[in-house]
Amino acid sequence: MQEESKLPFVADLKGKTAVVTGAGGVLCAGFAKALASCGASVAVLDINLDAARKTADEINASALVRESSGRAKAYKADVLDKKSLEEVYREIQSDLGETDILINGAGGNHPRGTTSTEYHTPEIAKTTESVRTFFDLDADSIRFVFELNFLGTLIPSQVFSAGMATRKKGTIINISSMNAIRPLTKIPAYSGAKAAVTNFTLWLAVHFARVGIRVNAIAPGFFLTAQNHSLLVNPDGEFNERARKILEHTPMSRFGVPEDLTGTLLYLADEKASSFVNGIVIPVDGGFSAYSGV
Repeated sequence: MQEESKLPFVADLKGKTAVVTGAGGVLCAGFAKALASCGASVAVLDINLDAARKTADEINASALVRESSGRAKAYKADVLDKKSLEEVYREIQSDLGETDILINGAGGNHPRGTTSTEYHTPEIAKTTESVRTFFDLDADSIRFVFELNFLGTLIPSQVFSAGMATRKKGTIINISSMNAIRPLTKIPAYSGAKAAVTNFTLWLAVHFARVGIRVNAIAPGFFLTAQNHSLLVNPDGEFNERARKILEHTPMSRFGVPEDLTGTLLYLADEKASSFVNGIVIPVDGGFSAYSGV
């Protein structure tokens, strides 16, 4: 659980209802905890209900959350199923109130949308099923990655912003990636999907600007999570070659931790702090995007 002492500042979110998708995961659980610590009632959404309940239980057990009058409740939600999301939306309205803040955090990659090597050369030969070239990429897996990241942002935005548009106020924060700005080797599906999230963030910010809804995004750099751990860490616990290369190109020479995102999240969520901030994507990447490699 996020250490309570690491909240960088407290935004006044009392009386607000926040919805966080993908909140059973490491980064989005951190988002949910931070929002609740600032007094928000947080709907913790995840396709894995047990993971969502774990996050909600940790939030409700926090002394800082109780002191701030925050609270949380878990809901099972598939961000690609609009009908089920609409049912969850009605439950949240009844349990916690109308949505004020939406964090679109659900997303991810798929191994079959990933190449085995950074570069294609004539010498590369597919000798085993574990070797995957560009020509072997699985269309269904790539489609899954696009749908999970892009449609998994668009559909919840449709569902949970309806009340915002009627009341002419609200905040949507999407989770993009530095992959959207500088595509990484091996993961074309994920990079392309996050580029779509970034583009959609800017489009939606303009579309909703005259009904009082602000739409922004956070673009995390490299964070060690359960999802990417096996891609960066050897079985013996040492960083692999790809992880070492990442650190060499990150001027701050470390991976991010969930708490590194908290200040940016709260800044964008607090309408008093960012009332004129709309349509931006904020990198939180330890300087990765600023470093040319030389």
